[in-house]
Amino acid sequence: MTIPLYDRAAEAARYIASKAERFRPRMAVVLGSGLGGVADAVCDGVEIPYEDIPFFVNSTVEGHAGRLIIGECGGVDALAMKGRFHFYEGYSMEEITLPVRVFSLMGVRTLILTNAAGGTSAHLQPGSLMIITDHINLMGDNPLRGPNDERFGPRFPDMTTAYTPACIAAAHEAARSLGIVLAEGVYLALRGPSYETPAEVRMMRDLGGNALGMSTVPEAIVARHCGMKVLAFSCITNTAAGLGQEEINHNEVMETGERAGRQLSELILKLIPRLAAMDGGAED
Repeated sequence: MTIPLYDRAAEAARYIASKAERFRPRMAVVLGSGLGGVADAVCDGVEIPYEDIPFFVNSTVEGHAGRLIIGECGGVDALAMKGRFHFYEGYSMEEITLPVRVFSLMGVRTLILTNAAGGTSAHLQPGSLMIITDHINLMGDNPLRGPNDERFGPRFPDMTTAYTPACIAAAHEAARSLGIVLAEGVYLALRGPSYETPAEVRMMRDLGGNALGMSTVPEAIVARHCGMKVLAFSCITNTAAGLGQEEINHNEVMETGERAGRQLSELILKLIPRLAAMDGGAED
């Protein structure tokens, strides 16, 4: 007998809470390829391998460590996914977004998403940080497809502000205070795992995609379905195919992500207390 999605999420949430009883996370961060260093901002934490968490699958991608870290970040209880699950790994939309549902049941109200992406715009060079203001879903599927459980959210959630404007404004303010240049743009999500052809890149640029990637959108959709605030960043690790002179190399993508990830880590550490305060949950 198939266990209902809500029951699976609830069991996973109970397990995680039992391993980190000292913490009541309000913020969650999902880390993309080569961006695992952001987890260093979580202090005094507990690490839980994904394989120990009920109903979690395993991350099979190089650069995704596969651990959940729960601790304190900027004076706020938070958790970080050091590595995410991807549609291209063969998992279902339900499987790759289960952690977001689990976080919602644990009381997380704000989700910060990060990813490595290819840039299609001239102002987005490798190493740039882009805040996502909207997305285009070309993954050919939607994580809300199928029966809806109203305990998570409504059948037809509105996506007009998929990425929370107040959180975007706070990110710009924090970036300015740190002297970090933060671009804005639209993220276009694809199934992968092959990188796009030059002809596909030209088409996607014409559609309005500023950054191309293979994640983030399913998580953002589910987070909004659960009533969570969403803030998302793309680390531009390469120029999309056909717009530069070099072929795309995954190792170079990770190296660029790690360099830019140091800036992103600093920004997220600055942001988390501000976002918690917006929810009325700042620490004294």
